[in-house]
Amino acid sequence: MHHRALVAELCRRCAEEDDLELPPSCRHPSSSAIEETKKLGFSRLLQVQERPHRNVKPTNNDSDNHYYRQMASLLLRSTSFFFSPLPQSNPINLKTPSQFSSFLHSHSHSHTQYKLSIKLNHHHALLPPLLQSTLSHDHQYPLLLDALSASLRFSPHLASAVHAALLKLQEHPTPHLFTALLLAYLKLNLLPAAHRLFLSLPSPPNVVVYSALISAFSKSNNHHHRHHALLFFLHMVHSDVLPNDYAFVAVLTACIQTQNLQFGQQLHAAIVKTGYLDSAFVANALMGLYGKCGGRYSLVLKLFDDMLQRDIASWNTVISVAVKEFMYDDALSLFREMQATDDLRVDDFTLSTLLAACSRSASVVEGFQVHTHAIKVGWGNNLSVGNALIGFYTKWGTIDDVVDLFEEMNERDVITWTEMVAAYMEFGFVDLAMEVFDEMPERNVVSYNALLSGFCKNGEGLKALDLFSKMVEEGMELTDFSLTSAVNACSLLGDYWVSRQVHGFALKFAFGSNACVEAALLDMYTRSGRMGDARKMFCRWELEEFISVVCTSMICGYARNGQLDEAISLIQQSQSEGKMIMDEVAATSMLGICGTIGCHDMGKQIHCHAVKFGYESNIGVGNAVVSMYFKCGNVDDAIGMFNGMPSTDIVSWNTLISGHLLQRQGDKALEVWSDMQKKGIKPDQVTFVLVISAYRLTSLNLVDDCHRLFNLLRNEYQVEPTCEHYSSFISVLGQWGLLEEAEETIKTMPFEPSASVWRALLDSCRLHKNTIIGNRAAKHILAMEPKDPSTYILISNLYSASARWHLSEMVRKDMKEKGFHKHPAQSWIICQNKIHSFYARDRSHPQEKDIYSGLEILILECLKAGYEPDTSFVLHEVEEYQKKDFLFCHSAKLAATYGILMSKPGKPIRIVKNILLCGDCHTFLKYVSVVTKRDIFLRDSSGFHCFSNGQCSCKDYW
Repeated sequence: MHHRALVAELCRRCAEEDDLELPPSCRHPSSSAIEETKKLGFSRLLQVQERPHRNVKPTNNDSDNHYYRQMASLLLRSTSFFFSPLPQSNPINLKTPSQFSSFLHSHSHSHTQYKLSIKLNHHHALLPPLLQSTLSHDHQYPLLLDALSASLRFSPHLASAVHAALLKLQEHPTPHLFTALLLAYLKLNLLPAAHRLFLSLPSPPNVVVYSALISAFSKSNNHHHRHHALLFFLHMVHSDVLPNDYAFVAVLTACIQTQNLQFGQQLHAAIVKTGYLDSAFVANALMGLYGKCGGRYSLVLKLFDDMLQRDIASWNTVISVAVKEFMYDDALSLFREMQATDDLRVDDFTLSTLLAACSRSASVVEGFQVHTHAIKVGWGNNLSVGNALIGFYTKWGTIDDVVDLFEEMNERDVITWTEMVAAYMEFGFVDLAMEVFDEMPERNVVSYNALLSGFCKNGEGLKALDLFSKMVEEGMELTDFSLTSAVNACSLLGDYWVSRQVHGFALKFAFGSNACVEAALLDMYTRSGRMGDARKMFCRWELEEFISVVCTSMICGYARNGQLDEAISLIQQSQSEGKMIMDEVAATSMLGICGTIGCHDMGKQIHCHAVKFGYESNIGVGNAVVSMYFKCGNVDDAIGMFNGMPSTDIVSWNTLISGHLLQRQGDKALEVWSDMQKKGIKPDQVTFVLVISAYRLTSLNLVDDCHRLFNLLRNEYQVEPTCEHYSSFISVLGQWGLLEEAEETIKTMPFEPSASVWRALLDSCRLHKNTIIGNRAAKHILAMEPKDPSTYILISNLYSASARWHLSEMVRKDMKEKGFHKHPAQSWIICQNKIHSFYARDRSHPQEKDIYSGLEILILECLKAGYEPDTSFVLHEVEEYQKKDFLFCHSAKLAATYGILMSKPGKPIRIVKNILLCGDCHTFLKYVSVVTKRDIFLRDSSGFHCFSNGQCSCKDYW
């Protein structure tokens, strides 16, 4: 085709591609159309220069990158060659390779920089002659080669075209262009093509090529590519190519990505031997290796201390490793040392890492100082720092602080918006979180996961499952975190069939082999009360990963479902077989189990284990120890542990308050609240639920003070009252006999009251025997929770209390047919490190004859002392004498009798009951404390009862 026709044809094709309307003269390439065609072609070039090619990945707004990206775009779309000095002037049109070669000769000694714009559209005829002309003068035209090499990095099509042209050349091409092509393939992430080119290089590769290969393959998401990076390094060493500092850094990165600590240690020895340890670049990579592979913090510190020269990356690495290993105080100390070296020597990574440390360690004042320092050194408006500040103030500030930060940010990314979704969820503003999510200009899977986990955190199981369903329908990317959140939502709902469907989905889409998802599914079954299904999953568990986690889940599930013997047995079995690694997480869970069961001795052993292995400094472990001692009735050790903790967070303070409430010490709980205010500890929503509840257990009537605090929640503390806050407040009003005011408060709530609020009123009516208000509360509960097993029991008991026995039996039968199960009343006592559980009229204990004989004697002695059985607590249609038989065989009486028989005279008896203690058992145990001259400590769902000399610490209000 004639050249002028070719130009017109190419212009026509370009116009058709971009839907441009060509002038009529360009539709047929006559001689009169040449100028119009050239103008159109040049205008197309200028137009392309204003935007990157559709196949080119966006890069940073760096001037060089923008310059080369333009060249790559132009290289793809024209057969004309244009050179123009920078800044751009009139372009020079070179139509043939000979003209191009002459131009190069005439400008070979010019100092003017030229921008090469070569555009190819389905025609590569000019490329081999161009390369031939260029290669024949490569010693004179390095500028062209550099420009062409840089242009390759932004176009996979051009890279392939150049590769093909090189293979067609008759003469041997220069190695420089092959190297440039290899680097272009790596830049474009075409790793298989780069590997093939590497194997066919005309000359042995140098250390630069090896370093680039290792670096690119180590950063790949493909696991096999990462291992290839290590093989490239070995190939380099075997080829007698000595690695330099860049090669060592690249291969250390590969070790980090593959978690190959052993290979990294061998590299460490080689680095010391070759003298590259003096390079800060290499030393930083080594610190990263030991920090991310095995968490060898002490070795990282030693490397850091031995460094002759440190840069900002050195400080950032050691600080980030300290934060990763929970050494938050060390991280802040290193920052102070860094400031002493150079007060302004920080960057956005330093500040973001420090804010994360302050957030996790409750170092609120230090967090404010880091924020101030960021503003001082000019990093206050940085995007990364702003995102970290949102995370910090989400945990230790108010929602207003977070919103102000968000609105002041000049630049926002998807992380910023996701942090705002998480912040609103953290503060309980689910609707606002959904609004922010809908307004997001860009979303990714992390954004969806933040919304999912937020729903679960706020008890919105249905909304979480609805969002998960939409993600599946829309073909969204699902991660193990997404499915884990869906599984947690099923746990919240407690719906067995929905749980089975989610499990089936996980198996269908190959999530069944994911250890994290499998562990979540097992935990879901334990929370749904399906311990049989959970046990099946546990018995066929084949994944070595998370074996300790699933052991912990099973133990917690057994304890949660009342199977205490199985829980203790699995603890002992797991420890003896080495299945459960007693790390911080396992220690925290086991301490929680010991607290729930009331197993003081085992809890103390785990505490000693935590001290031995240094876990006591972990805030989570410390909080668990405090909680365990409180639940086991050991108040002195609980308070001593709290006072000895190196650092505390809001959970620590909440644990201290709840511990005093468990002991019915409302006044001491309020003293802790006062201490928190003096020390500037920021309370959270749970804190106010606990503090309000404390007014129910005070020695004096402080309802007015409770009123004031409740009214200040929104205005002074920026806490929006929830159903939990209202439930606590209703309990306080009910405790002090203000039932009418409590009912009126419920009616004036700004949102629909939940069943828990009405339950608080119903419990107060039970306490004061007010059946009128109690019946109204019961009707609301029945209407709101028709599928809750406890609701069925409530209906049945209401019918029984009014002697409507046939209706009561019908309700219980209906409950069984629908598959609803209620945990039966159970009491247990720990004797000689073994749990002895009892149910009502239980005769399964090996010593049941001795127990019932002893109970008969105990009842006779109590009757002599004035005990009168209250048969109103027997809700069965039987004769009066049978009611007494039922009453005398309640589980608490059996447990107390066994404890008296099996312990030395004068030793206290410690009992745990899974539900509220009935009134007759309460009266009976007061008499038992008199006739046996023993103290009896019983913990039920309301807290501790301390029976001593005929009196109870609850003062008969529980």
